[in-house]
Amino acid sequence: MSRLSPGPHLEPDPATPGEGARVSGGQVPGLEGRAAYTFAAPRQMRLPVLVAVPHAGRAYPAAVLDRMRDPQGAQLRLEDRLVDRLGRMIAQATGAGLLIAHAPRALMDLNRAEDDIDWDMIEGGRPDDLAAQPAASGTAANGNRRARSGLGLVPRRLPGSGEIWRGRLARSELAARIAGIHRAYHSFLADELARIRKVWGAALLIDLHSMPPLRPVDGEEHAPQLVLGDRFGVTCHPSLMGAALRHLEARGLPAAQNRPYSGGYVLDRHGAPQHGVHAVQVEVCRAAYLDHRLAEPGEGLAGMAAALADLVRVMGAETALLGGGESLQQAAE
Repeated sequence: MSRLSPGPHLEPDPATPGEGARVSGGQVPGLEGRAAYTFAAPRQMRLPVLVAVPHAGRAYPAAVLDRMRDPQGAQLRLEDRLVDRLGRMIAQATGAGLLIAHAPRALMDLNRAEDDIDWDMIEGGRPDDLAAQPAASGTAANGNRRARSGLGLVPRRLPGSGEIWRGRLARSELAARIAGIHRAYHSFLADELARIRKVWGAALLIDLHSMPPLRPVDGEEHAPQLVLGDRFGVTCHPSLMGAALRHLEARGLPAAQNRPYSGGYVLDRHGAPQHGVHAVQVEVCRAAYLDHRLAEPGEGLAGMAAALADLVRVMGAETALLGGGESLQQAAE
């Protein structure tokens, strides 16, 4: 088992010398010294926004690649391909904080609950002390629908492609991934959102993902290029989603709300609008910023990054208003 890093490490951000900081933390098991995530932000953030990219990690240990039945195919389908490049461009343009997971989704899906485990892929199966207990997240003891379909905490199979792995995963390796990747990432994310909330009165998490091209919705000429998810109104204030959708409509950028993607564990865990922490999942069509193979940067990369930066500014300004209004109300009381 790889030794875990003692915690987040702060150092100057080489992208913004003298203006901000870069934090690295967690540990990718099998890659000694490789952080599971990095965070960068200017010394004084211009917006109360944190952009997080959980599914674009490409730090694959050699032993993990050796166990993959089809390494190139699985990586291409599991990754939110190069959406971290969009994240970096958005953060540079807006001054938002940026959290990027370097641990690949193949090792650990950060948008799944810690107990969302397909025990059939783990050596020894489900531990005896868990056999008769309900899962901590409220799922049934035999695992929830995602784990049974092969897309749990550690993905097991891909629709249309079959099993990803040769052999089973050791329990010790699973424990190392949970501690070094999942817990480290979500602990830092929660702390940073709390810090932004304390400074601004409100914080907005943009959970940035990419999606395969969609078909046009009935009655629409163009398929959505963006899908904004808020768990059907649960994880952000309605004014934030309203401002975002009006902005996209005015810009002529086809967008949808919550369908087919409403968000997942990240939003469930961190979105708490009643406490001033808002969370929105943003899915970006891969054809809008990648090449025709959906594998490398395409001609649309810069334009999509600019459009997303404008969206972040709009939602960030609305979040700041929500925080200021709350602060004024508290001061009046």
